[in-house]
Amino acid sequence: MKKIINDPATVVVDALRGMALAHADLLEVRYDPAVVVRADAPVPRKVAVISGGGSGHEPLHGGFVGRGMLDAACPGAVFTSPTPDQVAAAVARTDGGAGALLIVKNYTGDVLNFETAGELAAADGVDVRTVVIDDDVAVKDSLFTAGRRGVGGTVLLEKIVGAAAERGVDLDGCEALARRVVARVRSMGLALTACTVPHAGEPSFTLADDEMELGIGIHGEPGRRRVPVGSAEEMVAALLDPVLEDLPFQEGDRVLLFTNSMGGTPLIELYLAHGIAERLLVERGVVVERRLVGPYITSLEMQGMSLTLLKLDDEMLELWDAPVHTPALRWGV
Repeated sequence: MKKIINDPATVVVDALRGMALAHADLLEVRYDPAVVVRADAPVPRKVAVISGGGSGHEPLHGGFVGRGMLDAACPGAVFTSPTPDQVAAAVARTDGGAGALLIVKNYTGDVLNFETAGELAAADGVDVRTVVIDDDVAVKDSLFTAGRRGVGGTVLLEKIVGAAAERGVDLDGCEALARRVVARVRSMGLALTACTVPHAGEPSFTLADDEMELGIGIHGEPGRRRVPVGSAEEMVAALLDPVLEDLPFQEGDRVLLFTNSMGGTPLIELYLAHGIAERLLVERGVVVERRLVGPYITSLEMQGMSLTLLKLDDEMLELWDAPVHTPALRWGV
């Protein structure tokens, strides 16, 4: 195992210390329990939008803390759910009096721990709502979840709902918007190589040089099937076709296309794949109105990619374009 780390047992805390120094103007990092909070929290009379999950998916979630996106993020150990006390601390630290919306990827531990924290916060008088995202079309059940997994759509959900909360939309409105986004977003990914979790010291699975795994999750869990490595054209089609068929997306639909690196795939390959995806969508009459390309929800150093499509409406489009100022996403500021 070759990694830029000191001790696998302290890799998350060590990374958080570096993050705090790199983005001291945007973030406050607390370590016991570990919580990343926007520097100006709590914002009075604003719904607090909070998310989190296992570390190893950076910049998700801590990199999206800041104006126009998340108020706080709860980083667990690598590929391990945050604890209820982390989430409860995030709710307490960001409580501006308008309630809190918890955005949770559909993994069993995340759902249980966020729900427990929500109950604790409710007992303290905070109005807390939970929205679970399950946008992965690849598998119904996996090693980490009952039902579909939460993957790339999480980034889009956090941006759109975060913008709404920043504008002063109330808790009912933010929750309704979040559920609408969840209903209209779909994703699927593939891996060319596995990742190595620091405390495990070996790859999470093995692939031959001529193999790829279709439908992987963000923890290196298995996908739909293992197939021979194809051309970029074949890879993109293998991801895009199931995504399009699932909602289904139709001719004339307006979409946001998110082409994501799983961590180890360079931008030269990602842009190549994005260009293919856009062309295939145009051929089907699907209108790409907005795009996001880059490593925004990763699986450590895994080589691979995912495609996410969100069916846009006017409100979502306006909120996507709204100003955002976080370590990983910033525009309009």
